[in-house]
Order: sequence, then structure tokens, then C-alpha cells
Amino acid sequence: MIILQANQLSKAYGAETILSSIKMEIKHRDRVAVVGRNGAGKSTLLKMIAGELPHDGGELIIPNAVSVGYLPQQAVLSSDKSIWDEMLDEFSDLLAIEQRIRLLETKMGSEETLSNEASYNKIMKEYDTLRADFEARNGYQLEADIRGILSGLQFNGFDYYHTTVSSLSGGQKTRLALGKLLLTKPDLLILDEPTNHLDIDTLTWLEGYLQGYPGALLLVSHDRYFLDKIVNQVYEISRTHSQRFSGNYSYYQEQKALQYERDLKEFEKQQSEKHKLEDFVQRNIARASTTKRAQSRQKQLERRDWMDRPDGLEKSVAFTFPTDQVSGHDVLRVRDVTLQYDDQKEPLFPSSSFHIDRGERTALVGPNGVGKTTLLHMLRGQMPPSTGSFQLGSNITLGFYDQEQAQLRSTKTVLQELWDRYPSFDEKDIRTVLGNFLFSGDDCLKIVNTLSGGEKARLALAILMLKKANVLLLDEPTNHLDIDAKEVLEAALSHFSGTILFVSHDRYFMNQIATKVLELLPSGLTTYLGDYDYYLRKKEEEKERLALDALEQPKTDQEDGAQNESKESFEQQKDAKRKKRQQERRMAEIEELMQQTENEINALETALLQPETYEDHEKAHDVQLALQQANQTLEDLLVEWDECSTDNA
Repeated sequence: MIILQANQLSKAYGAETILSSIKMEIKHRDRVAVVGRNGAGKSTLLKMIAGELPHDGGELIIPNAVSVGYLPQQAVLSSDKSIWDEMLDEFSDLLAIEQRIRLLETKMGSEETLSNEASYNKIMKEYDTLRADFEARNGYQLEADIRGILSGLQFNGFDYYHTTVSSLSGGQKTRLALGKLLLTKPDLLILDEPTNHLDIDTLTWLEGYLQGYPGALLLVSHDRYFLDKIVNQVYEISRTHSQRFSGNYSYYQEQKALQYERDLKEFEKQQSEKHKLEDFVQRNIARASTTKRAQSRQKQLERRDWMDRPDGLEKSVAFTFPTDQVSGHDVLRVRDVTLQYDDQKEPLFPSSSFHIDRGERTALVGPNGVGKTTLLHMLRGQMPPSTGSFQLGSNITLGFYDQEQAQLRSTKTVLQELWDRYPSFDEKDIRTVLGNFLFSGDDCLKIVNTLSGGEKARLALAILMLKKANVLLLDEPTNHLDIDAKEVLEAALSHFSGTILFVSHDRYFMNQIATKVLELLPSGLTTYLGDYDYYLRKKEEEKERLALDALEQPKTDQEDGAQNESKESFEQQKDAKRKKRQQERRMAEIEELMQQTENEINALETALLQPETYEDHEKAHDVQLALQQANQTLEDLLVEWDECSTDNA
């Protein structure tokens, strides 16, 4: 069932065209990502689809029966209600039905009703109707759904009934707005950067929730790990146009690269043919004996629709992180450190120790509020530890990237800001550096405190690059960067010869960069010697070991039998979970194969309508056979998907 169609959509602001000829189709349960550079028009497209912005041209078709829910990037609730009441805000009609049901239950038990058969039957009829409606609209599950969503979004420590929305932080309000939207379960759920303000545990929960979401998803995100887990279609917005790719984000990247290679080869082949024709015309047009042949070639040149050179990659940032000197082998030693604010009774985390050697790339992970950013500020000398000590090694030059860009709030121009920090450079060199970070021409004259988040991030990276530090402390360095800029940053850090300690919620980025993971929790600090995937595997192993240890505690004879049963039950559960994961992976593979087969069927059906096919009986027969085979393949895949779905229920 198609729930959205966009045909030739366009949008412009003044003389600047933002989007043109946008085509999109979304079916029930599709998972669609919109990707592209910052400023490409992704959020604008989502706003038009959500009805927040009008489109200038084209057609947008959403059936009246389809409900649409939209979460913008800066979704912040403003309310004096409690968390619980805010979550119930969208369900006033359902709550009214529940109140009426309770009232009818009271009436049914009264002597007056019981003594009047007609009255009793009338109440029972209304009661049955309301109960069926309440159940159909998931009323009995509503409270459990609210608790599940609030728990998943890390509101466990809050008193739902008394904590007001107005008392929450900006990030918490954004998470609550996301929770409200998830609770309503619209047919088309539109999310613009939903992973902002979420820690890794919350991201993992959200991925699981969206994978089982009953409707269709349309989202914009710079989190590649998240996109790979969720989406099965990608629409790329580039140079105001859209192009559709099947599969997740990684598959889209592969297909885009292959398509560019194919298009470039076809373009070069056509250009070779064109040059031969032009050369023949030029050499033979004036000769009486060959002029007719030359004229024929000239008409062929004019009639043919020649390809334009395929567009290459759009301009991206380009930089490396050079160093002036090599640090000592022992870069950082932290001993028994705690951090505590003056107004807190307890430290952010217990006494913790760790060390970092030259060349290591260490990711610092943990829940929001545990003190990761504060620890980085301590290491750069902004605040002393509450207890314990730390020591930097020899020949250390520290470079710090601040996620808030707190130092970039001046009224200077971008050019002045960078030049004042590095006055030994001449203007040409400063402009060259800024050009590498996509500040060219008048962009260099923008006022710093008016820059967007992405522009400030690029300026902060330019400042950091010129410092030539050999130890980098990075606090959420991928925030505000588009995917292409993230990939350039990853490449620069991968070739960096120094040492890195960084905080990030970008799991894809961590996998590319980290060689060690420090997990900081309220209970303490643990070191894992590997990348992010290694850290996840070890965490899973720890959970399973703890579960087994709990089963292996000394028991009485009676408890021993129960223990063996529990152990067997645990192993059965483990086996069931493993089989479920295998089935889920197979279902994802089947869905991708189904999409590819549907594309093949569409191409074959189109081919049947072409004169060169239906006028050639043998060719038409071959295409018809291929179409029958593709339809049979699709039917077989649907049967297998249904079987997997039933087994996995």
C-alpha cells in the first residue's frame, strides 16, 4: 500500500532553488532515509511532507486516512504538566472512553440497574461497544506503552507524576517529545535527526523500537550506524535533485560508487563516438564524393541525446592534523580520580584510574551526565580533580575540541577569528586554510556568533588543525557535521601520528577510530582493549557470564533441581534468541531481495512496452519468460518472509 507519493516537488527561497524535481514513493512499513550535505534541503523536504512548509511546485499525495507524525530537529516541549500527563496529552478521547467505561461498570452493579432489565441491557450494549473500541485502540496497553517508552528514553529516575516538563533540560524535553510521538504510532513517522541528545544505551533501545515499528519511517540522520540498522531505502539529495537507492546506508554508498563508474565509462564511450563522427564530418563535408555521408553523420550528431559528464562528488572539507613534535611514550596517567561539583553530595563516579600511551586512540563512553565532558575539562586544566591526581607526559601539546564551541561566540569575522589566533600566517595562507574547510569568498567575512552549528564545527576544526597538537582531546567532534565531513575527519584522525582521547555517541565513528574504550559509569571505570564492536561483544559476554554465575550459586538439594531447570531454561532462551537473531537477519536479506526483484519486474514490464521489444516476437517472448520467473521469485520470497515472520512472532 502506497502511503506517500511526491512528484516533481520543488522549493525555492527567493532566487535560490533548494529542491527541484523531487520524486519519492513510500509504502507501508518502508524505512526510508534522506541523506545529503548540510544545506542540501533534507529538513526542508521533511517539513514539506509533514505539512509544515508549502511546496512551490509539483504534487504531494498522502491519502486522508494516513496519519503523519513529525519530530523536527529542535523539538522542545513547553508545558507545566507532569511527564505522565504530557504523555497522555494526545489521548484525551481515549481517556474519556475509559472514564465512561468505569462509570458504566459502577451503574451495572447498582440495585437500580439490576432491577430494570431494559436499562441493564442498554448499559451492557454501550459497555460492550466502548470496550471493543477501547481495546481496538490499544487502550489497555497504553499505560504499559508509556512506561516502556519512558524507560527506553532514560526517564527511569524521574517521578513521572510530579516532575514537570518545564523542569527538564533541553535534551530531556527533546527526548520526551520523541517519546510522545512514538506513543501515537502514526502511519508515517517522520524524524529529523532523532539521535541527537541520545546516549548509546538510548540509541540502542530506539533502534530496536523502530525496527519493530508497525508503520513507515522517513528520517534524516547523520548517524551511519543507526541508518545501517534501520533503513532499507535511501534517497540522496544532491544539487537540488533526488535519487533513490535500495538497501541500507552502506549499500547505498557501494551502489553510488558503482553507478558513478558505470556512468563515467558510458560518458567516455559516447564522447569517443561523438569525436569520431565530428571528425568524419569535418574531413568530408566539403568533398563532393562524400558530402552526403558527412551530412548523414551530421544529422546523427544532432539527433542523438548525448550524456552530460556525470557529476562527481560535491566539494568537501579537506584537512589533516600535522604535529610539530613527538610526545613521550607515557602520555597520560590518571590515579584514583573523582569529580564532584560543590552542590553535589556524591561524586559523579567513584575513584578511577587509567593510562594512555602514545599513539592510542581512546574512546570514553558512558551515560549522559556521568562526567565524560567534565573529565576532559579536568585533563586540560580547566578544573582540579576532587580527589586523586593525573600527570601528562613529556613534550605534550594539547589540542581540545569543544562540542559547545564555547570559544566561538565573538563578533569577529571568520577570517579575523582564525588570523588573530595564528598571527604569524599571512592572509593568503589563512584564506587557503579556510577554503579547505569550505569558507570561501564572502563566507570568510561572516560574523562568528552568527554561524550555524556546522559552520562553527568546521571553524573549530580549522583552529585545532593549525595548533599542530600531538595529543587531541575531542568532545563529540562529529556533532553538526554532515556524513561526508565525518568521513574526512575520520580519515584525518586515522592518519594522525599523535594520541587521541575522545567522547562520542557516534558508534560508526568510534569503530573507525578507537583502539581502546574506557567505559565510565556511576559504579566505576572499565577498560576494553579494542574498538566499539569489541566493547559490545565483551559487554554481552559479561551479561551472559553474570547470568550463569547467578545460576551456579551453591544451593540445597531441592534448589539444585530448580537450578538445573533454570540453567536449562536459560540455555533454551539463549538458543531461542540466537535463532530469532538469525531469522531477523534472514528477513532483512529477504526484504532486500524482494526490493531488487520488484525493481527487476518494473524494468521488465517497462521493456515489454517498448516498440523494439513487442515488435520483435523472440525478444518479447524472452522478456515475458524473464518476467514470469521474476514474479515467481518474488512469490517464493514472500512465502519465505511469511514463514520467518510467523516463526519469529
